[in-house]
Amino acid sequence: MATKLLALACIRKESYGDLSPRPHYPSMPKYPKGITAQETSLQGSEAKAMFSVMGMTCSACAGSVEKAVKRLPGIKEAVVDVLNNKAQVMFYPSFVNEESILEAIEDAGFQAALIQDETDDKFVQVCRIRINGMTCTSCSSTLENALQAVPGVQKVQVALATEEAQIHHDPKIITYNQLMQKIEETGFGAVLVSTGEDMSKINLRINGVRTVNSMRMLENSLQALPGVQAVQTSLELKKIAVSYKPDMTGPRNFIKVIDSTGSSRRFKATIYPEGEGAGRESHRKEEIKQYFRSFLWSLIFTTPVFLTSMVFMYIPGIKHGLDTKVVNMLTIGEVIRWVLSTPVQFIIGRRFYTGSYKALRHGSANMDVLIALGTNAAYFYSVYTVIRAASSPDFEGTDFFETSAMLISFILLGKYLEVLAKGKTSEAIAKLMNLAPETAILLSLDEEGNVISEEEIDSRLIQKNDIIKIIPGAKVASDGFVLWGQSHINESMITGEAGPVAKRKGDTVIGGTVNENGVLHIKATKVGSESALAQIVRLVESAQMAKAPVQKFADRISKYFVPLVIMLSFSTWLAWFLAGKLHGYPESWIPSSMDSFELALQFGISVMVIACPCALGLATPTAVMVGTGVGASLGVLIKGGQALEGAHKVNCIVFDKTGTLTVGKPVVVNTRLLKNMVLHEFYELVAATEVNSEHPLAKAIIEYAKKFREDEENPAWPEARDFVSITGHGVKAIVRNKEVIVGNKSLMLEKNIVIPVDAQDMLTETESMAQTGILVSIDGEVTGVLAISDPVKPGAQEVISILKSMNVRSIMVTGDNWGTASSIASQIGIETVVAEAKPEQKAEKVKELQAEGYAVAMVGDGINDSPALVAADVGMAIGAGTDIAIEAADIVLMKSNLEDVITAIHLSRKTFSRIRLNYIWALGYNILGIPIAAGALFPSTGFRLPPWIAGAAMAASSVSVVCCSLLLKNYERPKKLENLEIGGIQIE
Repeated sequence: MATKLLALACIRKESYGDLSPRPHYPSMPKYPKGITAQETSLQGSEAKAMFSVMGMTCSACAGSVEKAVKRLPGIKEAVVDVLNNKAQVMFYPSFVNEESILEAIEDAGFQAALIQDETDDKFVQVCRIRINGMTCTSCSSTLENALQAVPGVQKVQVALATEEAQIHHDPKIITYNQLMQKIEETGFGAVLVSTGEDMSKINLRINGVRTVNSMRMLENSLQALPGVQAVQTSLELKKIAVSYKPDMTGPRNFIKVIDSTGSSRRFKATIYPEGEGAGRESHRKEEIKQYFRSFLWSLIFTTPVFLTSMVFMYIPGIKHGLDTKVVNMLTIGEVIRWVLSTPVQFIIGRRFYTGSYKALRHGSANMDVLIALGTNAAYFYSVYTVIRAASSPDFEGTDFFETSAMLISFILLGKYLEVLAKGKTSEAIAKLMNLAPETAILLSLDEEGNVISEEEIDSRLIQKNDIIKIIPGAKVASDGFVLWGQSHINESMITGEAGPVAKRKGDTVIGGTVNENGVLHIKATKVGSESALAQIVRLVESAQMAKAPVQKFADRISKYFVPLVIMLSFSTWLAWFLAGKLHGYPESWIPSSMDSFELALQFGISVMVIACPCALGLATPTAVMVGTGVGASLGVLIKGGQALEGAHKVNCIVFDKTGTLTVGKPVVVNTRLLKNMVLHEFYELVAATEVNSEHPLAKAIIEYAKKFREDEENPAWPEARDFVSITGHGVKAIVRNKEVIVGNKSLMLEKNIVIPVDAQDMLTETESMAQTGILVSIDGEVTGVLAISDPVKPGAQEVISILKSMNVRSIMVTGDNWGTASSIASQIGIETVVAEAKPEQKAEKVKELQAEGYAVAMVGDGINDSPALVAADVGMAIGAGTDIAIEAADIVLMKSNLEDVITAIHLSRKTFSRIRLNYIWALGYNILGIPIAAGALFPSTGFRLPPWIAGAAMAASSVSVVCCSLLLKNYERPKKLENLEIGGIQIE
């Protein structure tokens, strides 16, 4: 992140003049001097090269590489990845080649080599597909196995709770269209959510289109635009979906093309009325409506069936009417029940038949199979009794039409309540998406950068490099940086920063945050799917897709659950039937309206419909969904169930020092001169020497030196000649004909400079106070000593104390010296310290602790700590802000507050205890429910569970598990944290 900001700062310094009272922006140079855009396009397209860069140790090194590459002519973009020691460069081959870029990196002091492109051999895309028709864990397992067997598919995750599949595949072997086809062949509906390509997508409504030819003409016009990847049209919906590369084009271009197509210009394009993410939301709403409609229709038919069989038989007048014979022993009541229950069984209950067929066709059995078998047994036995009664003058039997009809009604009610509750588990994502404003004010500029006009547009029409005006009280419409104006922005909804953050020219802003007071003009840099908000949404969505290891337990059970229940059901029926035939129980046990076969059938059906695999399947994913959603709202991004499961076991935390326990921004805290000299002149020489260094300590010295200058913003320092940077020691230069050396003790000794006793004493004193001592020599004599400190974060001591009370051990591992490290550790209460550790040694320490039996979490800034973050059971990247794409970490703490380490552990413990509670309920329900349904209590108490009550209990178990997970939404951080005021720390 620091690298990116550094790069932005470099660009801004070169591109913009002083802050003026009216907006005026010189244009940014995209091409080498004297070359126009047209000439560039004639010279050929841009190229991309990847370089391995060795010798980078921190973000300052990455900044140096980036700056060196960007100075070359014909460089479009350069991104340096310090974690993986790589640099990716986009350039125009007509002006610069790979050799020149290699030389520039090597001139900057690093070893570089060109990496041959391997993407042709190994290319993986991740597509997300919404799955319709899954009812339980058995469905998701069947689909997962079917997709895993497809050539070209590398990894599959199917989430029952979100009803989505995330598939890692090689598009050269299998496309996402073929994957969707495979899903449909398996018996489920498939709707594409995203393809994983670097594309944005927008849906447009077209007014004025009447024929297929008109639609085809619009499609061809859009397809011809550069950057358009795919165009899908629907004449019925009057809708065009355009997939495009946001770097090259945008939605305003599409609307302009559509509006100007055709001779009469009768076509009018607008954004289709559904927001990003509305696909899933509209599907959820439609599903809720469908279940509610089905339940209502089922209720209309089932109520009379229930009344005629259970209520009216006790009302003498009505009973007589219902018992009136139609043919032989067939009564009016039986005919009414048959007629009314048939549409419930075959029309309203059709979904259970289709679900069963699809499951059985692929050799698996799900909940639909149980429902279909149970209701069919009741319905067709009832049909048999009706036909026997109609054909026999003396047959007396009982029908169970109310069993099948009421069973279907209660299951539909349960499903309706379940999808209603499941919809609430993903509210966190909906809230995040709603942060984006609906409209934005677009500014048009002349060639000199003056504002010509303003226009209010839909925020989804913003394109890269647009200039947007943000008025006080309005939301920032996209990610970008400030070109003009000053204000304070409330970023708490994204970063969790407590107070408003001051913004001025050159500062970055995040889409979805709120402008407090002044007017700002910003340049949009990331729009649509590239924005920080979209990245956070994607991270939360993928977290909700990832299965917790404990979920495997439910998956294993679900494989055998349904066949086992069918066997138990059949065994129950057979046992009761044989016991009745062989007079194994008194005839008085048989209700007056039944015979032994019918009693046995009732027990068998009850066993079949009470068993619920759904509750088991929903126990983990619903809790993970709510837990990760709550975490996101608190600024703690948990990457899925595995991270949650790991974090709840943590009993040892390894902290990095710089930027984690300390603020991470060094400041000069003390200066002592050893010669008679004006402090202003002293800092002139020191700053002039340090200004060419990229080291963080050098920047701290320059910032402090600015305070002695009137032109504090952009001071002009004296010229420094013969500048030399001695890595790990300091710098040397000639300033105003004086040799100035700024560095540590070993550099002075190397240059044979005598260090006075006063300077020695001050160095010892600074080290004991957890500060870094810097010596300044002028013309071979030590002239001054600077003390630089990286202040401890506010509240660090309290956080370590709270962790101790939670039985979590804290350890500090740092690359800093022993003196500074032990001093800071004693300040905040950490007993175990490992100092002067290289990144690989940090990872070794983590492995040592794991070997001792600890569950280890590593908390670091995600750059030098990446090996340790990966090695730990749980890696936490702290203070990531908008730079959330840290692959090494399992949990991203978006604020720089240490208290979020406690929140992450506490939330994961709460979530996991909820998962345990869900499993206890789901398993306990089945373990208790099945024996009761099988008639275990009948001999001793005469209590029998009718099938329709068993069905209601089954539906209630799923709903109760989801509701239990939803209670996590009321999560509150530990009370100790509420009393702990940890504000942000600001260093001017």
